[in-house]
Amino acid sequence: MKLLGLFLPKQRVFADLTQFLALMPGIFGEYLRLAFLQWVLPRCGRNSCIGFGTIFSHPTAEIGENVYVGPYCILGDVTLGDDVLLASGVSIANGTNQHFFERTDVPIREQGGEYPRVTIGEDSWIGERAVILADVGAHCVIGAGALVLESIPDYAIAVGVPAKVVKFRNNKNPDGEEIIQ
Repeated sequence: MKLLGLFLPKQRVFADLTQFLALMPGIFGEYLRLAFLQWVLPRCGRNSCIGFGTIFSHPTAEIGENVYVGPYCILGDVTLGDDVLLASGVSIANGTNQHFFERTDVPIREQGGEYPRVTIGEDSWIGERAVILADVGAHCVIGAGALVLESIPDYAIAVGVPAKVVKFRNNKNPDGEEIIQ
């Protein structure tokens, strides 16, 4: 990667190599992806599994211990806490303002944007084909197909488009008060 980095931008080289490694099938592919990510990322847990077809777009992503990333996920500048589970086809992009579009006299691609890092807290499970554009707290469950536009608090179960908290796994509200059922 360092040799290629002499000729191309580091982020481009990283993205290209993750795309190439995403196509390696089976257990051999899982080992290659994990070895590569452990080599280049600031943090990548030893017991993690990165599924077939998964692409990382930022070399600053961080992966905790015992993380499972299902097949065909697309991940931006993200921090995945320990024991995070991502089902198949999960997309984690960097916020809702990646492209400014207020001006009509300037092409959208030239108007800039904001790319905040997105964090998925430890022991959270993100359901199939969910799209995450904001932080998800620790110990959360995000339903399949959910669209997370705003931060989700710890222990929340959130579903829908846009995602709404429907209950808490620890029977407490975001302020820490017991929920009486």
